[in-house]
Amino acid sequence: MTTRSTEHNASSLAQGILAIAVMSAWPVTALAAARLGINLSGPADWNTELPFVDVFRFSRPWISQKKGQPWGSGPELDVDQYGWVRQLEPDCYAETLLCTIDAGHYPAGTYTILYKGKGQLDTWGAGRVISRKQGVLKIQVDPSKGAIFLRLVDTDPNDYVREIRVIMPGFEQTFEKQPFHPAFLDRWKGVACIRFMDWMQTNNSKIIHWQDRPTPASATFSNKGVALEYMIDLCNQLGADAWFCIPHMADDEYVRRFAQMVKNGLDPNLKVYVEYSNEVWNGIFQQNQWAAKKGMELGFSQRPWEAAWRYYAYRSMQIFRIWQEEFGPPGRVIRVLASQAANTYVSEQILQFQNAYRYVDALAIAPYISFNVPAEGQGITAGLVATWTLEGLLDHVQSACLPEAIQWIQEQKKIAERYGLRLIAYEAGQHLVGVNGGENNQAMNELFFAANRHPRMGRIYDQYYQAWQQAGGDLLCYFSSVSRWSKWGSWGIMEFYDQDPNDCPKFLSAMAWARSLGQPVQAPQPQAAPGPDNR
Repeated sequence: MTTRSTEHNASSLAQGILAIAVMSAWPVTALAAARLGINLSGPADWNTELPFVDVFRFSRPWISQKKGQPWGSGPELDVDQYGWVRQLEPDCYAETLLCTIDAGHYPAGTYTILYKGKGQLDTWGAGRVISRKQGVLKIQVDPSKGAIFLRLVDTDPNDYVREIRVIMPGFEQTFEKQPFHPAFLDRWKGVACIRFMDWMQTNNSKIIHWQDRPTPASATFSNKGVALEYMIDLCNQLGADAWFCIPHMADDEYVRRFAQMVKNGLDPNLKVYVEYSNEVWNGIFQQNQWAAKKGMELGFSQRPWEAAWRYYAYRSMQIFRIWQEEFGPPGRVIRVLASQAANTYVSEQILQFQNAYRYVDALAIAPYISFNVPAEGQGITAGLVATWTLEGLLDHVQSACLPEAIQWIQEQKKIAERYGLRLIAYEAGQHLVGVNGGENNQAMNELFFAANRHPRMGRIYDQYYQAWQQAGGDLLCYFSSVSRWSKWGSWGIMEFYDQDPNDCPKFLSAMAWARSLGQPVQAPQPQAAPGPDNR
C-alpha cells in the first residue's frame, strides 16, 4: 500500500493532535452498579424476534425476476431513494420474502397488506390472497408452509406501488401508533440499555452521509438498518438507555445530525452510550481495514493493526467532541472505547494514544465464555468435541471456558481502574462455535445447541454474572436477544419470539440476575403467541 508523503503525514498528525487538544475533557461519570442490557438481533427476513407488527419492515430487499429464467436473474430494478420499485420491464416482476422462519414460529391467521399507488401484488408460499381491493389485500397465512412470498407483478410508473405494509393479525388499527409487538416490549421491559449495533447494521456499513441513512420511509430495514426514529421510540417506551454505534465511514455532518436527533427525541432522563463502529480492533470486519488505511495515511503507524487501533481512538475522540457540542454539559453521554477482552495490551494501546482515556467514560469489552473449535489443529478439534457427551462438554465450559472469561474480566478491570474508567461489556454470553471449518461438523453443532438448552448452562451463567458483579463490572449488554441458532453460533438468548421462556435457561438466568440488581424486568411466565388469530 502506498502512503502519503512524510510532510503530509506530519501535517495531518499535527492537525489531528491540535483538534484533540482543543476538546474539553468531560469529567468521568461516577461509577454505577452492574446492570443488564441487551443487543437486539439484526433486521432480516429470518429474524425470529418479530419486533414489528408490520413484518414488511424486515422484508428482504426486492429480488428481480424474469419469467422463464432462473431465480434472481432479472434485470437491475429501477427503485427510488427509499427502495420502492418505480417500473418493471416486460415479462419481469419483483419479489421479496417475509418471515423466513422455520418450524412455524410466526403468527398464523389473516394478515392485512396495505399499499399506495397503482399496480398488482400477489402472494405465494405461506400466504394466500383471500380478498382484494385497491390498496388492500387480505391474505391467509399458514406458517407451516415456510416463508411468505410477496410479488409485485405490475406497477404504474406514474403512480408506482409503495408504502407496502404487511400487518400481523389483530394490529390493523394500532400499527401506526404502536409499531412494536407487545411480546417484544414485554420481554425487554426493565433492561438498562439497548445496544443497537445489529439494528444499525454497523459491521461493514456503507453509510457515509446523513442522506444515506434509513428512514421511516425506507421500503425495508433489512437493507441499511432500522431508522433512528424507531430506535429512539423504543428506548422511550422501555425507559432504557440507548447505545449507538456510529458507522465507520460516517462524516461529521452525519455524526452531528444523528446527535441532534437523539437529543431532540430521546427522553432527557435517559443516557446515551456512543461508540465508534463495532470491534474496530477485529480484522474480520471492513471497519478494521478502513481504520488501518486511515491510520497509516495519517502516519500513526505503518503496522496496519496498530494504525487501526490508533485511528479508532483518534476518530472516536472527534465523534465524542461533536456529541459534546450538541449535548452541552456532561452526564448524559457515555463515551465508549472498546477493546479485545482477551488482550489488555490492545486496551492500553487504544487508551494511551493521544491520551484518549482523558476523553472517555468507559472501557468496553466482550468477555465471552469462549470455546472456538477448529476443524483441524494441535489442540481440541471439532472431530474430538463431536465425540464428547453433553455433560463432558458442560464440564469443559465450566472448568476451562468460564474461568478464562472471568480472568479476562478481572484483568481488564485493572486496566479500566488504572485510567479512571468504568468497565462495561458491549457483548457477553456463551461463545460455543466452530471456526475454520469446524462449523461444518454437524454433530458438534447439535451438541452445542443441546448445551445452550440445558439447565446447567443457566447455572454457569449465574456464576458468570456473579463474577462480573464481584469484579466491579458496570453495564453488561448480552449478545443477543432472540435469534435462531445455526452453525455460526447459538447467540440468541431465546430462539423464537413465541418460545416458552421457562425452556430457555440463558434467558432465565439473565432475568433473575437483573431482578437481583433491582431492575424491573418481568418474571418469566409460560408464553403463548399473542394475537387473536394466531395458532
